[in-house]
Amino acid sequence: MASYLYLLFAVYFTVSQAQPFKAVNLGNWLVTEGWMNPSIFDGITNKDLLDGTHVQLKSTKLQKYLCAENGGGTSFVANRPSPSDWETFRLWRINDTYFNLRVLNKQFVGLETQGNKLVAVSNTAGDPETFHIMRNTDDPTRVRFQASNGQFLQAQSETSVTADCGGSAASWEDSDPSVFIINIVRTLQGEYQITNGYGPDKAPKVLQDHWNTYITSEDFNFLSSNNINAVRIPVGWWIAQDPTPPKPFVGGSLQALDNAFTWAEQYGIKVIVDLHAAQGSQNGNEHSGARDGFQEWGDSYIQDTVAVIDFLAARYANKPSLAAIELMNEPTAPGISIDTLIKYYQAGYEAVRKYSQSAYVILSNRLGPADPKELLSFASNLNGVVIDVHYYNLFSDMFTNMNAQQNIDFIHNQRSSDLSTVTTTNGPLSFVGEWTAEWNVKEESTEDYQKFAKAQQEVYGRASFGWAYWAYKCELPHWSLKWNIENNIIHP
Repeated sequence: MASYLYLLFAVYFTVSQAQPFKAVNLGNWLVTEGWMNPSIFDGITNKDLLDGTHVQLKSTKLQKYLCAENGGGTSFVANRPSPSDWETFRLWRINDTYFNLRVLNKQFVGLETQGNKLVAVSNTAGDPETFHIMRNTDDPTRVRFQASNGQFLQAQSETSVTADCGGSAASWEDSDPSVFIINIVRTLQGEYQITNGYGPDKAPKVLQDHWNTYITSEDFNFLSSNNINAVRIPVGWWIAQDPTPPKPFVGGSLQALDNAFTWAEQYGIKVIVDLHAAQGSQNGNEHSGARDGFQEWGDSYIQDTVAVIDFLAARYANKPSLAAIELMNEPTAPGISIDTLIKYYQAGYEAVRKYSQSAYVILSNRLGPADPKELLSFASNLNGVVIDVHYYNLFSDMFTNMNAQQNIDFIHNQRSSDLSTVTTTNGPLSFVGEWTAEWNVKEESTEDYQKFAKAQQEVYGRASFGWAYWAYKCELPHWSLKWNIENNIIHP
């Protein structure tokens, strides 16, 4: 009897392989990515100082950068002629003007226990680690930091930064030791940044309006009419807590996901639910739910992450439009070890199988320094699994000076070889879960874009599970499948 059931199970997945998906990612819908729609952040006061903003601080008097020695855990100085990691601080936003600053080793900048000297030794943030940032109205790059003792920080010498400058913030001259130049070197515009930036009173309406209008049933109609037969929907870990998730996330996204299943069934589209943002952040990027860019997901988060997969599988297993659940998007090496990832993937797979024997389980390959075949042996022991790879001719110096034909040749040669590596006869299916028609080529023509997109469709069409374009909508036109279809660049 057991072997008979296994045969039926194997036949189901073999039949389902017959027509690989032509899919699109509904990015920036239920997981915010500010680069795709930056105007949604416009209503936030000090919108350039959101959670996770990486800043460097230069004393105008000393013309040197502030530094947490050894990256934290010891003294604080103002003696660096140029900034690097030890001189870079990550903001935790309390409100519009009050912040904590986190250093490389994850301690917080604050006042020493007794006295007014600045240190970076605390693993938690309280009053001594909270600062009021005051900006010069005429030049917002000039700032002062008021500490919890009411005094301003000042750098009187290169070896000591103290909170003992009184008076008002009236003077902004270079000679004033309490004036610093703030240099923003990285920003994050994800779910944490938008909810905490707007705050609990405004964020629910901003996001509810976004969820209700960004993707509608008409979009599913458009996709179906243009031969797109699946959508990959990025979601965050907080969706399992909806409608009362932990601060700063807000409710409503779960209803939007429910709607997507209804629309998908109406228009004959399959749904891939993708856990894009895991609690603790699996890669440190804004789309992974990171507060400050640190990658902190690991063994201690496995149980909670599996609970999210369990929640999604239980809720949608019986929906006829469910095609697959992806256990995690873009875990990154070396921060996440392969042993930890496989431990999670095994538990996540079992959570899905509790509710469904037909939904595929998608395992994302690690980004970074990792063997693209490292999951094949593990996945070959499971039924109905898919290996997800993401291919962009971007984000690497090797593409910077490639011309149009070189990019196209790279797809036909290198990407074809890469895909063959993870496409096996009897093992897991392969899925190019993200790709785009954008590149670094300058002075390109419409015909160049058409050829580049066609080359990717041809090569990625060999993936046994199919491909998914990033993304459906984006303010940068060539990232938008909708725009590419309407402008005759891509023909799915």
